[in-house]
Amino acid sequence: MFDTKWISDNAAQFDAGLARRGADPLADKIITADDQRRSHIHKLQEAQSRRNAASKEIGKAMAGGDKDLADKLKAEVGELKSFIQTGADEQRRLDDEIREMLSAIPNIPLAETPDGGDEADNVEVRQHGTRPQPDFEPKQHFELGEALGMMDFETAASMSGARFVILKGKLARLERAIGQFMLDLQTEKNGYTEVNPPLLVRDQAVYGTGQLPKFADDLFATTDGRWLIPTSEVPLTNMARESIIDEAELPTRLTALTPCFRSEAGSAGRDTRGIIRQHQFAKVEMVCLTTPETSRGELDRMTGCAEEVLKQLGMHYRVLALCTGDMGFGAQLTFDVEVWLPGQGAFREISSCSVCGDFQARRMNARYRPLEGKGTRYIHTLNGSGLAVGRTLVAVMENYQNADGSITVPDVLQPYMGGITKIEV
Repeated sequence: MFDTKWISDNAAQFDAGLARRGADPLADKIITADDQRRSHIHKLQEAQSRRNAASKEIGKAMAGGDKDLADKLKAEVGELKSFIQTGADEQRRLDDEIREMLSAIPNIPLAETPDGGDEADNVEVRQHGTRPQPDFEPKQHFELGEALGMMDFETAASMSGARFVILKGKLARLERAIGQFMLDLQTEKNGYTEVNPPLLVRDQAVYGTGQLPKFADDLFATTDGRWLIPTSEVPLTNMARESIIDEAELPTRLTALTPCFRSEAGSAGRDTRGIIRQHQFAKVEMVCLTTPETSRGELDRMTGCAEEVLKQLGMHYRVLALCTGDMGFGAQLTFDVEVWLPGQGAFREISSCSVCGDFQARRMNARYRPLEGKGTRYIHTLNGSGLAVGRTLVAVMENYQNADGSITVPDVLQPYMGGITKIEV
C-alpha cells in the first residue's frame, strides 16, 4: 500500500518502479483521483462550517423577531444538511475508489533487485556445498516413498482429490522430525520467538499481508467468511496490526510451524507428481518486524537462518536474487534458496525470504515509536521460510537415498527419530 502524498511528491520514481515491474504508469491517475477526493472533502467541510454558522444565526433571528430571515436560514440549513448527507456517501465512494487502486499495486523494488521478466532472469548470488554424485541412478522422492509403502497418493486422492498425500510410519515421523528440528534451530540458535497462531483469519488479516484482494483465488475460504492461512506469515505479521511498538522492542523476530493451505490456482500441470506442490503442507515461517534503518540487514540475516537448516542437513544449495518479474507482490527484494534434488537432477526452491519495507505496515497500520523524536513511523516487515517442511522432506529423501531404496536419516535428525538411523521396508 502506498501513501498518496508520497506518490504525488515522487510521481516519476513511482512510475519508474512500476515500469520495472512491467506495470503501466499510474501516478497521474492516482493524483487526479486524490485531488478530486480532497476537493470534495473541502466542499464538505465548508458546508459543515456554514451549517453550523447558519444554525447559530437562526437563534439570533428568532430572538430578534425576524421570522422571514429565520425561515430563510432554516431552508438553507436543510439544503446544506442534504448536501452533507449525500456528500458523505460520495466521499466514501471516492475513498473506496482510491483504496482499491492502491490495493492492487505491487511494491516498488529496491535498486539492487535485478530487472527481468521471469525466473530465467533471476541472478545467482552464491552456492554452498558440493553436488552429490551417487554411483547409482537416483530416484525421485515419490518413487522412493511409494516403494517403501509410506507415501500414499491414491488413498489421499480418493478422500481429498489431487495434490494431497498420506505419509505413514517412519516417513511420517521423519516429516515431523524435520519440522521440530527446524523450529528448535530458529528459536534456540537464531533468536526467533515461537508462536502458535490461528489457522483461520479474517479478510483484514490477508488484506494486511497483501493476499487480498488480488490473490483471493490462491486461498481457501470457509463458509463463515474466514480464510485458511496460505502461510503463517499472515497471522505472525498481523500481530502488529493497529498497534504502536516501542523501538526498543525491535527487531521482533517470530516463527511458527503450522499447516498451510493453498489452492495452487494457475499451477495446473506443474509438479503433478509428488509433494512439491500440495494444497496442504507444513512450513516453518520466519517474520521480522523492524525499523527502516535495519530492514535490509535483517533480510541477509533471515536468509542466513534459512541457509543454516540446509548446512546442518549437509545439503548442496544455491541462493538467487529474484528479478522484478518473478518477485512476489509485496516484496522489495527477495532471495530464494534452492536445494539440489538428485532424483530430479535440478535445483528446487525450498525457501523464499523477502523484505517488504512499509508496504504491509501501511495496510495494517502497524507503527513504532522512535527512541528519539516525536510521532510514530511505520515498521518494516520481512518474511521467509525456515523452511518448507514437505520440500525439506523431499530433499532429505533424494539426497540421503541408498541404492537399495532405503533412506539414511541425517545425523541432526536422529535425536528426533528416537535413534532411528535408516528408513527401510
